[in-house]
Amino acid sequence: MWKESVDYLTNDILKLEGHLGEAINFFIYDTVKIWFLLITIIFAVSYLRTHFNTEYVRAHLQGKSQFYGNVLASLFGIVTPFCSCSAIPLFLGFIQARIPLGVTFSFLISSPMNNEIAIALLFGLFGWKVTAIYIGFGLLVAILGGYFIGRMNMEKYILMDVKQMDGELEEVQIKLTQKERVKESYDYTLDIFKKIYLYVLVGVGIGAVIHGYIPADFIASYTGADNPFAVIIAVVMGIPMYSNAAGVMPLVEVLTGKGMLLGTALSFMMAVTALSLPEAMILKRILHVKLIALFFGIVGSGIIAIGYIFNFIL
Repeated sequence: MWKESVDYLTNDILKLEGHLGEAINFFIYDTVKIWFLLITIIFAVSYLRTHFNTEYVRAHLQGKSQFYGNVLASLFGIVTPFCSCSAIPLFLGFIQARIPLGVTFSFLISSPMNNEIAIALLFGLFGWKVTAIYIGFGLLVAILGGYFIGRMNMEKYILMDVKQMDGELEEVQIKLTQKERVKESYDYTLDIFKKIYLYVLVGVGIGAVIHGYIPADFIASYTGADNPFAVIIAVVMGIPMYSNAAGVMPLVEVLTGKGMLLGTALSFMMAVTALSLPEAMILKRILHVKLIALFFGIVGSGIIAIGYIFNFIL
């Protein structure tokens, strides 16, 4: 319904066509969608936190290896249909719950890359073999990426205040009335939204320009099968863009039809979905630039390696 409304606004009312129409359509649609998801998910997570002692999650991980937490978070990412930006609110919730940093990053990597939408579309377009390999490699990037970030002790680069959870679950429930729960969730949501909404505007705006003005032929011309650096170029070109799996999958199909190797195309898709400029702009309010650069560097390197392996296997 929302997509049809935006199409009606840009095509029928504003009479916008061509590259400009595509860019503005993308900007309006994705800005409102991301804002809505941010507000809804931040509020929902904040509200749930008033009912449950999130220390239980942390306690479940205590005594277990960090690698176990990375695997668990990566698998959880498969069942959460988020893009790179809309996964951030739950990422914030994990940080607030003091879940180990590496574990939270495993979720942030896996959720946009391995969600069920991507899996379903891949299966429909390329079959079960490609889908299975993609899921396996996607989980590998999420698990190892989060694991290495966790091993580097980067907690000092978290810029947001991490609330301390005091008292047992029963005490929390008794102290907070329904009205207080809603107010606390509303205040927290408003505070976070005020800090990041401009970054969403800037990031999606840049993504809209790229989406509207850079054709698939241009991308394919630099990432064809004859170029040994095609995977690297595809990943570098994919990072500034922004889309979810459903949005980028048709482009992947077009690029492979124009001669791009499947591993290169899937690396491009991974870069677009798991590492986006809007995501970096939002994270800049939460994490230090050094931690963001480490996150992008580790995940980007993993995606590049997977692209070359994928091309070799297939």
